[in-house]
Amino acid sequence: MRVLRLLVAIVIVAAAAAGLWLRASIFSDRSHPSRSTQVIVPRGSTFHDIADQLAAGGVIGNAFAFRLYAKLKHEDTSVRAGEYRFAPHQTPNHVLDQLLTGGAQIAKWVTFPEGFTDVQVAHRLADEGFGDWRRFASAFARDTIVVGGVRTKNLEGYLFPSTYLVPLGASPNVVEAIMTAQFRKELPHGAASKAKALGLNVPQVVTVASLVQQEGKADEERSLIASVIYNRLRLHMPLQIDATLEYTLAHHKDVLTFADVRTDSPYNTYKHEGLPPTPIANPGQPSIAAAFDPKTSGYLYYVAKRDGHSAFAKTLAQHEANVRKYLK
Repeated sequence: MRVLRLLVAIVIVAAAAAGLWLRASIFSDRSHPSRSTQVIVPRGSTFHDIADQLAAGGVIGNAFAFRLYAKLKHEDTSVRAGEYRFAPHQTPNHVLDQLLTGGAQIAKWVTFPEGFTDVQVAHRLADEGFGDWRRFASAFARDTIVVGGVRTKNLEGYLFPSTYLVPLGASPNVVEAIMTAQFRKELPHGAASKAKALGLNVPQVVTVASLVQQEGKADEERSLIASVIYNRLRLHMPLQIDATLEYTLAHHKDVLTFADVRTDSPYNTYKHEGLPPTPIANPGQPSIAAAFDPKTSGYLYYVAKRDGHSAFAKTLAQHEANVRKYLK
């Protein structure tokens, strides 16, 4: 019995010592960070990863104690991804609180999918707490950049779709700078020369990329869709692309009406030959690559099949047969 009591006493003392150690480590230690420190928490990081990252960055001293404390509080799954700036000499408890509340957050991750229009980008920013979408949409419609020596008409097509760390409170100009800088990086080397070889300038090829983006679903077929567009342009055939009409509509339609097709809009590629005046969406890298480097083909038509792929045809008769086969 005396041995058992001794063991119990040892366990109690050890538990008390561990409790004191944890308390001191979490609530009293102000040795970190030694200076103002910024840390980026990647999307999808586990709390284990975050604790190790904070320790490596000098924000906390003991990653194990930090993880244990968060686990005991059941708060090891609630940390927001983003960029944080921690002031010097904070307790780990305060660091955890700032991670949970976003109190030290200076930027957040925002994802803009391929094919978003500028208005959709503006709405996504509003949904993420960056302010009135109209403020962003107005700036995107007004502002321009120069690409390939040509000034764009607005920023439709040039806000590259990706996931970005956007500074909290970012103005439209800041968002534009981030997204258009990435767009420039995604352009192929020698973009102006490639565009000239296609008989176009860079903004016009980006317009083609936006059509490819909205018309194609399978990345491996995007260069063939681009070839159809270029073939029709060379033959002065109307592009007859539904997505250009949909761009002008207030709401998406699964099926366009005859009234829609008769609208006298410069984006109506049933009525007007050539490209629409601007891109109709912000294309991703596969669509940009396809537009600048289309496949060589004799195709003049394509129809979307129900499996997400397209059926291509060289003649109207072949196209009509594909329509009957895949759409009826």
